[in-house]
Amino acid sequence: MSDYQAIVIGAGPGGYPCAIRLGQLGIKTLCVEKEYVGGVCLNVGCIPSKALINASETYQQMKHADTMGFSIAGDISVDMAKLQSWKDSVVKKLTGGVATLLKANKVDLEMGTATILDAHTIEIASSEGTKKVTCDHLVIATGSSPIQIPGFAFADPPVLDSTKALALSELPKRLVVIGGGYIGLEMAGVYSRLGAEVTVVEMMDQILPGFDPDVVKVLKRRMKKDGVNTLLKTKALGWEKTDDGIVVNVENDKGAQAIPADYVLVTVGRRPNTKGFGLEGLGVAMDGPFVQVDKQMKTSVGGVYAIGDVVGNPMLAHKATHEGEVVAEVIAGHNVQYDARTIPAVVFTEPEVATAGLTEPECKEQGLNIKVGKVPFAAIGKAIANNATEGFVKVIIDADTKLLLGVTIVGSHASDIISEAALAIEMYAEALDVGLTIHPHPTLGEAVMEATKAALGEAIHVVNR
Repeated sequence: MSDYQAIVIGAGPGGYPCAIRLGQLGIKTLCVEKEYVGGVCLNVGCIPSKALINASETYQQMKHADTMGFSIAGDISVDMAKLQSWKDSVVKKLTGGVATLLKANKVDLEMGTATILDAHTIEIASSEGTKKVTCDHLVIATGSSPIQIPGFAFADPPVLDSTKALALSELPKRLVVIGGGYIGLEMAGVYSRLGAEVTVVEMMDQILPGFDPDVVKVLKRRMKKDGVNTLLKTKALGWEKTDDGIVVNVENDKGAQAIPADYVLVTVGRRPNTKGFGLEGLGVAMDGPFVQVDKQMKTSVGGVYAIGDVVGNPMLAHKATHEGEVVAEVIAGHNVQYDARTIPAVVFTEPEVATAGLTEPECKEQGLNIKVGKVPFAAIGKAIANNATEGFVKVIIDADTKLLLGVTIVGSHASDIISEAALAIEMYAEALDVGLTIHPHPTLGEAVMEATKAALGEAIHVVNR
């Protein structure tokens, strides 16, 4: 008899939902976590970054409250110690809740480092010593780590990864961000809104590589307005200490340049955590750096499953959660598999960016016959009332079947609005399914309805093209 029916290695957004669902299904389960209950996302990623984003946006709203007739006497200053304390309180509430949910669902939680000995045995090293534990099913949910680049070792104090950037005890006057992807732009936005002089260095020819260029235009315009300097097609070479902080050396077609800074944040991507805990010894099939799995998240080794960042892009928390629930159902003997039509993605910049399904460039690359409806938030009453008219909603439909193929949103609360689009795509909705659904007025969500009608040439509040 095994000690447990299932062991989950990792208590992040993939591992802990998997363990909870296993518990709900009556499977005797152990979840092992070496560092953070809740994983990177809850502790040093998604949640604390959104707390700081919200705080920085609130700061800007207070600074410009006079446009709505409010007068705030005196200077508005930033107390980084209090800000960090508030952010930490948000994290504590959520991580404490995860531990409570695991216990409530009769899942055992062990804090320690797991090493895989074979497909059904792990060793756990903790402050209390080491012990071996056996199982019938083993789930790998070990997440990912930031990628380091030559010349910028995270061990050096002025070089930050995303974790350190979320925990600064002082507000930097000058910050260089290497990498213009979603993490880099989110953190660039936080510190520029709080008053730092920010430069973003990106090797590709646009920020947010792979996103719709129409979205990038809106973001670039806003970043320029906010004073963020952007260097495209630029390579970061290294950094040097100076009497006044550091300089970051970069190079592009205009030659070499030294950018003065206090800190440099490296956000060039993440790599899956698949080494150093015995996974290699199992001989699981790999897909490049990722663990290869089938639609039931099974690896090539019987009884071993993998979920989340270790199985491939997109490295998103909500994807990991869904995969974890699929695995739990599979282990419990249910006939299920991973079969999502779309995985929505959100970038929490100002304004926000959100996508579900295919983008317009992707449709064109695939040679699809499409129709596009695009509605600016400037045409939406609630957006005008909210003083949030930047951006648009773009809806792409199949020109022949009228099937909804994709939705791209850039604008205020895009992260909240995109869920309707994801549901519509998942349910194989046609344009009229969304267009004829009565949306409440005045709301930002009306823009999705209006853009869908625009794709059909039936929009009321914009000129149909």
